[in-house]
Amino acid sequence: MEEWVGGLWHKYITRKASTDHSDAAVHFSDISHAIGLVYRALGGEAIKRVEAASHRDYIVRRSFLEKIAGENQQVSLAWQDEESLRLPETLAVFPTTALNHDLYIWLAVLAAQHNGQFRHWAIDNQQLVVDVLQRFPALKPRYQRLAQAFIASRVDQSKMPKDEQLMEQAISQAILTPGSVQQFPTVNYAPQAVYLWLYPSAHVDPLVLPEFDESEDLEAVELGKAKKSETSRKKAERVDSGDDKDGMMIFRLESLFSWSEFSKLDRGTDDSDDDEDDNQRIADDLDKITLSKQQSQKSARIKIDMDLPSASEDDQPIGEGIKLPEWNYKNQTLQADRCLLQAMLPKDCTPKKLPVKLQKTAKTIQAQFEQLRSMRYWLKGEHQGEELDLAAWLDFHIESKIAPTQEKGHFRSFRGNNRDISTLLLADLSMSTDAYLDDHNRVIDVVQDSMLLFGEALNSVGDSFAMYGFSSVKRTNVRFTLLKNFNEKYDDTIRGRVQSIRPGFYTRMGAAIRQATKVLVEQRSTQKLLLILTDGKPNDIDHYEGRFGVEDTHQAIKEANKLGIKPFCITIDQEAQSYLPYLFGSNGYTVILRPEQLPVRLPQLYHQLTSQ
Repeated sequence: MEEWVGGLWHKYITRKASTDHSDAAVHFSDISHAIGLVYRALGGEAIKRVEAASHRDYIVRRSFLEKIAGENQQVSLAWQDEESLRLPETLAVFPTTALNHDLYIWLAVLAAQHNGQFRHWAIDNQQLVVDVLQRFPALKPRYQRLAQAFIASRVDQSKMPKDEQLMEQAISQAILTPGSVQQFPTVNYAPQAVYLWLYPSAHVDPLVLPEFDESEDLEAVELGKAKKSETSRKKAERVDSGDDKDGMMIFRLESLFSWSEFSKLDRGTDDSDDDEDDNQRIADDLDKITLSKQQSQKSARIKIDMDLPSASEDDQPIGEGIKLPEWNYKNQTLQADRCLLQAMLPKDCTPKKLPVKLQKTAKTIQAQFEQLRSMRYWLKGEHQGEELDLAAWLDFHIESKIAPTQEKGHFRSFRGNNRDISTLLLADLSMSTDAYLDDHNRVIDVVQDSMLLFGEALNSVGDSFAMYGFSSVKRTNVRFTLLKNFNEKYDDTIRGRVQSIRPGFYTRMGAAIRQATKVLVEQRSTQKLLLILTDGKPNDIDHYEGRFGVEDTHQAIKEANKLGIKPFCITIDQEAQSYLPYLFGSNGYTVILRPEQLPVRLPQLYHQLTSQ
C-alpha cells in the first residue's frame, strides 16, 4: 500500500513539475534517418555518426516543485565532437509535434555548418545562426517560427535575481535577432537550456580517452573503450582506486542514494561467466561511468597476449613481414612504415576435394558462367581471312556498278573475345566470424563455402583470380593469409587451404587493402577488381576503433581507385549503411540480408560486376 501511494505521489509531483509537452514529443529514434540525410546533405562530415545524446549535468536554478520531484537536474542537449553528432533523445519543448520535428532538423543544419569548437558559446552560436540563414535563406521562416515559440516557452523572469533576468533578456534578444548581443552578464547558474543552439561537447577526462600516442600501454587504450548503448553514450570520469583491498562496509546501504556516486569496475579481469545482459543493464542505469586504474593491470596484458596461438599452433609465416603506411586523419598524413603485415599459410592444410554438399551448387554456377567464357565470332569486312565474305563482296559489286567505289575487304576472320580481368577476393577472418548463424553454421563456415564456390566459378570461366584472408592484433601483427595467388592453379591444394582457415583476432582493414592493392597492381590485365568480404566495420585494439579505422580504410580505398583498381564490398553486417557508403560509395557495396545465401550470391555478384 505504501509503495502504491508513493508511486501515485511520484507521478503526480513529476507531472506538476515538468514543463515538457509530452503529448507532442518527437523521439530521435523515429526521425534519425531523416536527420542524418539533412546533416550530410548540407555539408556535415560523412563519416560522423548521428546518434542520441544521454542526459548531462546542467546546473540551473530550479523551482520548488522541481526540487521536490528531482526534475531538471540533467538535460539532453545537442553537441558534437570528432566522432559523432549527438542530439537529444526526445524533444518535447514545444506544444506541437511539427515544431519539435522542425527543431531536430534545425539542429542538424546548425551542426552541419559547425566544427564543434566554441570560443564563446552564446556569441559563436549567434554567428552560426547568421551564417546558416545567409547561406540557406529558405530556412528563415522556419527559424522565425522556432524562435517565437521558444521565447514563449521560457519561464517567468520576474521572480529571478537581477543578473539572471539580464541573462534571460540577452538570450531572448540573441534568439530573436541573432548577432545583436555581444556581451552577456555573469551569473551563478546556467540559463535555462537553449534548445535552438548547439552546446560544447560533453567533457571527458583525457585520462579516460587518451590522445593518439604510439607509446601508450594497452591498459590505457582499454580504458578508452566502452560498450556503446544502442541509444546513447555515457559520460566518464577517472578517479583514484585507493590502496584498500577488502574490508567491512561501515555505512548503511540506505545512505547510498545513487549508483552514480561510485562504481568500482575492475577492467583487468575477463570472467567468462559474467552476464553481459546484466552488465549492459547496469551501465544503462548509470548517469556517469567511473573508472579507476588498478595496480594489478599486468594480468590484462598477459591475458590478451595469450589469445595469440603459440608458434607451434599458429599458421606458417612467409618471410619477415612487410611494412605498410597508415592514415592518421587527425593530422591528415600518411604515416610511413606504421604497420607490419605478415604473410601466412594455413597450418596443416592438406589437399581436399570440394565438399559433397557444394558439388551440386557448383555445377549450377559453372553452367551460369559458361556465357562468360571466351566467345568466338566472325569479324567481317577484312582484307584477309579464313573465308570470303559473300555479303560484303555482293555489296561492293552492286555499288561499283552504280558509281566508282573504293574497294573494301571481302573476307571474314574468326576471332576470340578474351576477357582481360584480374580479381582478388579478400576475406575478413576476424574473431567475429566465429559467431553462429543458426544451430549448425558459423559465419566462417559461410565464408569458406563462398570462397570455394567463387573459386569453382572463376576456374570454369578461365578468369585470373587470387584469394586471401586477413585479421590483425594491433598494427605490428597484421595477418595476411595466402589461399591462392594469381600464379597458382586452382586445384585440391587451394581447396584444402580454404577449408583450413580459422577465425580469430581483429579487423585492420586498411593495411589488408593496401597489400591487396600492391598484388593487383602487379597484374598486367586491363581490368582489376578487388572484392572485400566482411561481416563488420574496421577495428583493432590500438586506436583503430571508430573513426580512426574507418578513415584509414577510406584512404586505402581512395589509393586503390587512383591506381585503376575497382574495390567492391560484400557484407553481412546489417548496420553497414552507417559507414559503407562513405567507404565505397553508394554503388560500391552490397549487403547480404540472409548470410546463408552468401555462397550463391558471391559468384552472381561477380558475374554482374564483370558483365557490365
